[in-house]
Amino acid sequence: MDSFDAGAGGLLRQPKAVWATAGASVVAFMGIGLVDPILPSIAQGLHATASQVSLLFTSYFLITAVAMLLTGFVSSRIGSRKTLLLGLAFVVVFAGLAGTSGSVGQLVGFRAGWGLGNALFVSTALAVIVGAAAGGSAAAILLYESALGLGMACGPLLGAVLGNISWRYPFFGTATLMAIGFLCITAFLKEQPRPARKTSVLDPLKALGHGGLASAAVSAFFYNYTFFTVLAFTPFVLDMTPYRSGAVFFAWGVLLAVFSVIVAPRTQARFGSLKVLGGSLVLLAADVLVLGYGDHTTAVVCTILSGAFIGVNNTVYTELALGVSDAPRPVASAGYNFVRWFAAAAAPFFAPKIEEWTDIHIPFVVAAVTAVLGALVVLVRRRALTLPHSRLRSSGGTPMAEQLEPAHAIEDGVTVFAN
Repeated sequence: MDSFDAGAGGLLRQPKAVWATAGASVVAFMGIGLVDPILPSIAQGLHATASQVSLLFTSYFLITAVAMLLTGFVSSRIGSRKTLLLGLAFVVVFAGLAGTSGSVGQLVGFRAGWGLGNALFVSTALAVIVGAAAGGSAAAILLYESALGLGMACGPLLGAVLGNISWRYPFFGTATLMAIGFLCITAFLKEQPRPARKTSVLDPLKALGHGGLASAAVSAFFYNYTFFTVLAFTPFVLDMTPYRSGAVFFAWGVLLAVFSVIVAPRTQARFGSLKVLGGSLVLLAADVLVLGYGDHTTAVVCTILSGAFIGVNNTVYTELALGVSDAPRPVASAGYNFVRWFAAAAAPFFAPKIEEWTDIHIPFVVAAVTAVLGALVVLVRRRALTLPHSRLRSSGGTPMAEQLEPAHAIEDGVTVFAN
């Protein structure tokens, strides 16, 4: 039985607490792509430019990045359950307020508050799922990536359906769904054991002193710039109705989910994680380059196709971030996300600006270059990015090195390239 089959079996046998957390995670990830189909509608409704509306992503992810330094600090003091509920409460309040915005400045500000809540929830949810899921960390990561993929797929669809009525409705819809998630967490999740040592604000930064984790974070930074150029800038290029744009990004999200949960584990088992990641980044670069220079139909096809490469990348990066260093998983995840989310904040801001300074093609050229830079980091730092022996075993006793890096041998407690 290969790693995916083992993980898939574990996916179906989870405690209610895990399902409640995963369900709320779906809605949290829906909030990222929710505004995609309605970006042009928001710009029209609030008399804003594309670069102003793109700040919805910039404020959201800028606050998310900074808040990553606080998530471990908060959860290690008040507990995972209360941190999840606090994050959900922030999202409910600020998503609801976003729907009442009278100007793009107000909407950008409310999205920042939403980003704070999402940071508290998402980073803690990953730690809760990994800690409580049946089937070991491999099954937990697949479950988390399933939630991410489903949320990314359904977010644009919900945004299109509700946004076709009014651009305000998707925000109210998200607030309602997150309120339901709040009730589910309250009902099904018991307080999780707290770490023996309280986490400081600086711990995630100290964790980045590990060469492997720092390399994963830097590579993911370049990748995320490409990812969020596609997510935040492409809707203006496609210039479609909310329904049509929602359908495009729904198909994109479906590919993201399928490739993150099904394709990524199988290709990793056959070729090794780093080869898969490097190859996927290069293919993503080629895809966005064609997207930028193709006609409208080509742009639609390439937008959807990018979901496949993004799905593979998300899974591999998550596994690297959680396993490449000896830092506690929540701390490693916080440090990794602190770095990469800055690119998610930068891309929505710079892509429209680059178009204003040059033309509509160049933002995609820049995005292709950043994807290649991410692949180069993987190539140059490949030895640092292999998983240490101490973090290689799932609860089922199968060496995760066999799941992630079959092309590597284990020598002296670390994995090294055998070829």
